[in-house]
Amino acid sequence: MAVPPVEAAPAAGENGDIPDTHTAAPTAQFVLFDGFDPLDVVAPYEVLIAGSDAMGGGLQLRMVTAEGPRMVTSGTPGISLEATAALDPELPGYIFVAGAAGSVEGDPDAGDETIPVLLSRFAQSSAAEAMRQALANPQVTVVTVRGGGLALAMAGLLEGRTATTHVLGQDLLEATGTEVVRARGVDDGDLISAGGVTSGLDAALYLLAREFGPHIAHEVEKLFEYERRGTVWTTTAAKAHSA
Repeated sequence: MAVPPVEAAPAAGENGDIPDTHTAAPTAQFVLFDGFDPLDVVAPYEVLIAGSDAMGGGLQLRMVTAEGPRMVTSGTPGISLEATAALDPELPGYIFVAGAAGSVEGDPDAGDETIPVLLSRFAQSSAAEAMRQALANPQVTVVTVRGGGLALAMAGLLEGRTATTHVLGQDLLEATGTEVVRARGVDDGDLISAGGVTSGLDAALYLLAREFGPHIAHEVEKLFEYERRGTVWTTTAAKAHSA
């Protein structure tokens, strides 16, 4: 079922001009890696697809890997997704980084592919350099879901940033030098992070509301019969309050 198109509210530029969103539709890239959690990908993907429909096509979406097009096996038995392109850190828009699926217990020395092992493998892969470039690109907003934030932190990319992750990984996230907020969602400007099991839905709805207007997010909520959960802790609000 498609969402009836409604007009998005583009932000005005410094001189009050309205950008031509029809010629510069942003792209949402969903980063896949071996062992990814499919819920962390599919939930926000469907939200953004519905949001794009509500805007009459205001977003492009693609699934990517650092290596390029390939089938990617998730950490949930029997589920694989196809990446159709390589991760492009220069492409304006949004990059979603999922967490991993599996067990948190096990012996890595015995070959057990636990969630920490899968996230660490991502942090040591070529995806880490691409994500470093993405975080340095002012035209990109990175969105992490659950362990996705921890994977970036393991790569040394979130030191000094404010973020959250799944409750089981928050202590480890803090140990990487990240300022951890124990909230369902954290907005640190060009970095949005979400921590709960179903928080991919909430992160994507929050992104739609922030970037395209609450009326777009509301259209998707009505279609899904789901309302965004939790308070999003924002660094801009915190800085304004402390000033």
